[in-house]
Amino acid sequence: MRLLVLGGTRFLGRGVVEAARDRHELTLVHRGTTNPGLYPGVEQIHVDLSGGLDALSGRRFDAVVDMDPTQLPRHTRRRAEAIDAGHYVFVSTISVYSDPSRPLDESSPVLEPPDPEPEAFDAGLYGNLKAGSERALLDVRGPDAVAIARAGLIVGPHDPTDRFTYWVRRLAEPGPVLAPGDPSRPVQLVDARDLGAFLVRLAESRTGGIVNATGPAKPLTLGEMLERIAPGADLRWVDDRTLLDAGVGPWMELPLWLPGEEHGGILRVDIARALAAGIAFRPLEETARDTLAWSRAAGEQRPTLSRAKESELVQRA
Repeated sequence: MRLLVLGGTRFLGRGVVEAARDRHELTLVHRGTTNPGLYPGVEQIHVDLSGGLDALSGRRFDAVVDMDPTQLPRHTRRRAEAIDAGHYVFVSTISVYSDPSRPLDESSPVLEPPDPEPEAFDAGLYGNLKAGSERALLDVRGPDAVAIARAGLIVGPHDPTDRFTYWVRRLAEPGPVLAPGDPSRPVQLVDARDLGAFLVRLAESRTGGIVNATGPAKPLTLGEMLERIAPGADLRWVDDRTLLDAGVGPWMELPLWLPGEEHGGILRVDIARALAAGIAFRPLEETARDTLAWSRAAGEQRPTLSRAKESELVQRA
């Protein structure tokens, strides 16, 4: 299969390339600024995908995996119109759903695209922009020729967000560990390598339609996740109210902590369609081990809950 990958040298893109390069004829299209030395044996075209696509003129591909590097619907539409490919796989997000307080499936209502569309990517409109890109793709290509993978929390080596990485680093250190809220609260995540392999599978099978792409296959709680990362860890559970009163920021400062029900649905996503389409998951322990090894080699990551603040909260609990 002649497979075109838009991106391919960062986080999720690595998972796609690793899954496909031994089986398919790959062409990567990216700006050439991130990890340009990766994959020397793979054809790579350096293009800013917010600009022209003349470099792809006259080229025919069996499928394309679009990781949406520009995140603007008009650019997605232009790519869908310009790229000659038999099947289109697009990476979207569960952030398109308009009511994240409830459990979600592919039929749940989605946000409206922004009108007017902003001139540049606006993080505050992330879900709306992705919804607009989904709509543009379906308008241009139709549902049978497009697979839209609404990804959940993506984790693993090379993760630039330090969400799951925070926990594997913290649990590898000695001493009591602050564990937030309710240990029975659900958690969903997917290793970038597993999601990458699934995207390639969607291209190979020419699967069409919308599919929620997160994991694991069986329900997972926060308490179980922490215990599986570090069996026997000294977990000190601190209730939501104490953390909020102390000014701890949910999700970004203290990763995977979502108090209340306002956004609880994003960790209660139905993945039956993905399972039927062949998504597969490696053990959580393997993801944790590989993420820790990469994180230690990579050095300092994004600031999260400081050890001093954590220690103060544990002592007060």
